[in-house]
Amino acid sequence: MLLRKENILIVDDDVDILELLQRHLQSWNYHTYKAVSVKEAVTILRDTKIDLLITDLKMPEIDGAELIKFVSEHYPKLPKLVVTGYPSVQDSLSFIKSRVVDYLTKPFTREELQNAVNKSLAISKENNQKTIKLSEEKNKPYGEIIGNSEKIQDVIQIIERIKDNKATVFINGESGTGKELVARAIHYQGKFARAPFIVVNCGAIPENLLEAELFGYVKGAFTGADTNRDGFFQAANGGTIFLDEIGNAPLAVQLRLLRVLQEKEVIKVGAQKPEKIDIRIIAATNSDLRDMIQKQTFREDLFYRLTVVEIHVAPLRERKEDIPVLVDKFLFKYGVEYKDRFIKITPEALAILNRYNWPGNIRELENVVQRAVIMCDKIIDVAHLPEHLKYTLEFSDTSLEPLKVIEKKYIEKVLRATGNNKTKAAEILQIDRKTIRQKLSE
Repeated sequence: MLLRKENILIVDDDVDILELLQRHLQSWNYHTYKAVSVKEAVTILRDTKIDLLITDLKMPEIDGAELIKFVSEHYPKLPKLVVTGYPSVQDSLSFIKSRVVDYLTKPFTREELQNAVNKSLAISKENNQKTIKLSEEKNKPYGEIIGNSEKIQDVIQIIERIKDNKATVFINGESGTGKELVARAIHYQGKFARAPFIVVNCGAIPENLLEAELFGYVKGAFTGADTNRDGFFQAANGGTIFLDEIGNAPLAVQLRLLRVLQEKEVIKVGAQKPEKIDIRIIAATNSDLRDMIQKQTFREDLFYRLTVVEIHVAPLRERKEDIPVLVDKFLFKYGVEYKDRFIKITPEALAILNRYNWPGNIRELENVVQRAVIMCDKIIDVAHLPEHLKYTLEFSDTSLEPLKVIEKKYIEKVLRATGNNKTKAAEILQIDRKTIRQKLSE
């Protein structure tokens, strides 16, 4: 029998069932991984390529249904096989929607298990061989990029078109919008995914060291150069180099980058002979390079070389429909990490997150959710959010209304934000409880 290469993850809090499933699967020459909790399973999924998930339904803390939801969102092509002693019609419908391939009820025979595993893997193989249209993939994660907004779907469409070639890409967007996630998606979703992916933050390396770090150096090139050393470009040869905060690169480095783009070769610091490289360059910045060109701090010829394909990542305030799905992702991530359970959020708290403008973008949202998960027990409520979020009120230029109407709306918002605590609301509004009651009655 040929050795199978499929990796199968088994999740069950019953150790005896785990051992039984593992014995069967190994006898059929599958590689197996075991987890007694959802937390362990998520760790394995993030570190290992898994071809099939087999999970129990009823487990302590976070149950199998939440694991299926997580896998459906983050690993949509991974087939899922449910093994449970508590079947129900409602569960079956839910799992079908989550693309569960099959459903086994305990006790089951060895033959039933083998048939279910073969079916799950066969369907998975068939799906992977098909060309899946992007429209069919809408609202599903693309690598680590998730979002339902048109702006994010536009970004995904561009990635889909360029992922399998080595055209130079320039990504612009505010800090915290996820520019590195876009770069990673371009690399890891394409046919060069097994090649190196090197990240260089041009703003984090001192100017006097950046040139040597990028291009390497030869022995004796400068004080401390005791040996020949390759740079980041040589390390990324055959793959992708991501130059973050490219606007911070000094002009001398910009000139060398221009040569790399034009000649497809690098020269180490102190060397005379160039070295050919085969590489894709992705650059990103939150600076306005066009403004820097006017100020002569960024080379215009380099700018046009970098922007063969340009991707704009919109700030979170321009795609607020993505906030709920991002919140859900962070709730699962930090709920599993800190609480060993799936944390939920109240509609009132989510409404506040939706209303806020997020100057720090996704990074700020993640930090807020992370803190809230730590502060809560099982459910995030308004009280677990930072103070500056609770009392943020937005007025659009088009919402011109009488002062009494605006005053009424604001009082109601403050009451909602304080959980209808009139004493707390009065402190924020700097009026007494009697005045609040009077204005509400009016």
